Amino acid sequence: MLIPRPRPPRLIRPVREAATVPPPLTGAWAATDRRLDDVDLLPLPDGAVGPEDVLVDPTGRVISGDEDGRLWWWPVDAPAGTRPRLLAETGGRPLGIEVDPSGESLVVCDAYRGLLRVTPDGVVRELTGTTPPVHLANNATVARDGTIYFTDSSDRFPVSHWKRDLLEHRPNGRVLAHHPGSGRTEVVTEGLYFPNGIALTPDESALMLVETTTHRLLRVELGGGVRVLADLPAYPDNPSAVGDGTYWIALPSPRVPIAERLLPHPRLRQLAALLPDAMQPQPQRYGLVALVDGTGGVLRRTLHGPAGHYWMITGVRQHGDQLWLGSLIGPGVARVPLD
Repeated sequence: MLIPRPRPPRLIRPVREAATVPPPLTGAWAATDRRLDDVDLLPLPDGAVGPEDVLVDPTGRVISGDEDGRLWWWPVDAPAGTRPRLLAETGGRPLGIEVDPSGESLVVCDAYRGLLRVTPDGVVRELTGTTPPVHLANNATVARDGTIYFTDSSDRFPVSHWKRDLLEHRPNGRVLAHHPGSGRTEVVTEGLYFPNGIALTPDESALMLVETTTHRLLRVELGGGVRVLADLPAYPDNPSAVGDGTYWIALPSPRVPIAERLLPHPRLRQLAALLPDAMQPQPQRYGLVALVDGTGGVLRRTLHGPAGHYWMITGVRQHGDQLWLGSLIGPGVARVPLD
């Protein structure tokens, strides 16, 4: 049963910002490796869409969600075309998915219900209460001591209206930490521009964090302080740690020139937010993921899908010699070899 969806504010409150010019995808970002246009697709059941994140758990299950509040799984060695099995129903909108350090449960960011724990038998339990209230739980990373760091992307707009938050271009988001032992949730840092994906550094002293609105990769020191590592040529979503100090980042779209040119014009952005969705600035139909190191530099490869066969990629996870992909709007998860 779906829980009620919140209504978004009708009007955005944009502020004047300097226009930016999207950089071309050249150099390390050049589309020399186009394997994302030739993926194995493992579809969701008929009519289901939106496997926003993807996870491979210790038992060899590939897990993702859909926009109707369900979690599904496939065997990691399943051939293309394999249909999934139902794991659980949250009633909300599952986004980021992580493994609990115990290896027995999942930690799920639900855009409408907050932070959840899902047991192997499909039982769903809310972890975060009302203090502080969680508005749009998006992505999480779990420390070895069980602390769950997660993004609360917007205190203004639900996930169904994420474009309004990007058009508003205000720092409506924050990072929270949940401590399962005490049940306490606290603010790590706030004043962020749609903070989205998050991952711990190997020594767990800092968080690698992306801001979708400002297309930035940040380093958040858990002792205090935020540093900009990179200004990316695309809008970033979920990162995932490989385990060797490198991170895959899903990039749903190269930067959209009209959206960047509208930044100095708050009134035009306010009007754009009132238009039907199809008339608003749209993400480009382009598949893109990148491998970066802890300094934000692009390493070894970027993988492209210029034909847009699998696009709006929002989740990426390396498992052995394969890369698994999720999409905010796609009909299933995708798999490509890395060799």
